[in-house]
Amino acid sequence: MKLAYMMSRFPKISETFILYEILEQERLGNTVEVYPLLREHQPVTHPEAERLVERAHFHPFISLSIIWANAHFMLRNPVTYLKTLFEVLGGTFGSMNFFLGALAYFPKSVRFAYEMQRQGIEHIHAHFCNHPVVAALVIHRLTGIPYSFTAHGSDLHKDKRMLDKKVAASAFAVTVSNFNKGEMLKACGERRRDKIHIIRCGIDPEVFLPAEQQKNGKALFRIICVGSFEEVKGHKYLVAACRRLREAGIDFVCDLIGDGPVREQVAKQIAELDLNDNVIIHGSLKRQNVAEMMRAADVKVLASVPTAEGKREGVPVVIMEAMATCLPVISTQLSGIPELVDDGRTGILVRPGDAEGLFLALQKLYANPALRQRLGRAGREKVLREFNLRLNVINLANLFAAAKP
Repeated sequence: MKLAYMMSRFPKISETFILYEILEQERLGNTVEVYPLLREHQPVTHPEAERLVERAHFHPFISLSIIWANAHFMLRNPVTYLKTLFEVLGGTFGSMNFFLGALAYFPKSVRFAYEMQRQGIEHIHAHFCNHPVVAALVIHRLTGIPYSFTAHGSDLHKDKRMLDKKVAASAFAVTVSNFNKGEMLKACGERRRDKIHIIRCGIDPEVFLPAEQQKNGKALFRIICVGSFEEVKGHKYLVAACRRLREAGIDFVCDLIGDGPVREQVAKQIAELDLNDNVIIHGSLKRQNVAEMMRAADVKVLASVPTAEGKREGVPVVIMEAMATCLPVISTQLSGIPELVDDGRTGILVRPGDAEGLFLALQKLYANPALRQRLGRAGREKVLREFNLRLNVINLANLFAAAKP
């Protein structure tokens, strides 16, 4: 099939799940055109994204080609054009974020519709159920091309604006956890149950491999945390737990990988607690570098918390990656995380915002290498069984094919 993939930003270093899903679709024989709402400029880009960037359909908010496309649809079918405009403006009214997004992205979405029609796109799939799905809905209304979308985490939990209409107009919807499906059904009603499918994000088990040698004899306890520096990732609670580790006399290093708006705030906390020798911020790294650092680590921590704005995790791919390398995981009892991490079997879960709980879990794993190995092996088995990128993309591709007119 000829597919169009839509997302908010591309290429985004922290959204590897979109990149590798696209590459896997192409490996299956589908052709994929990439239509980002915005071009992301970051110092680090995964090398696999470079050829997609070269042919991605980037557009400014307004241009002559965008004006021409809007005039084309307005003159060709003014009733449909205006109904679509009023539908998205009316549906997003009341939310500053969604309404301004609809105003900003509508002209560009119309240009996307013009290009997709001429390319012979057969199906649109949007990642994140906020702005990208509004754009996909606009394109569907103007062209009739069917669309679907994947709802992940904060895009769903923070604001469910127009969600019922988005699901109703779609060929189908996908989400990554049972928790998320429950949230969607609260907004859309039980009548949409059969239209919402659970397909997990996945990882490539051939990239995230276990370490070749056992780590039992190491004196230094190595902790790794991979995640964007955002409030929802709970870095401050992990740093607080690291202070307790040092007070307990444990020799450790905690590697923080990622970037984001609270990075300087976390760096300041590390300095104030005199943990610069123990907690190291590495910034964003390429996937292969992350995999290598995971193989050298003893435990993966993601101290996720809900934010005051309503942001929550979906099912974090970085935890899947760690489990694939046989790392035991410490995380929190939040949204879809317990569907990935079985407390006591593949890792340890604590309450969100519980720095002392994180410390106790770290202390327990430090003292018990055999437990680390047992949890790690069970984690890899679960990821291979339920969170395998290739198997899950096949399931998604089958849904695309079934939705073909």
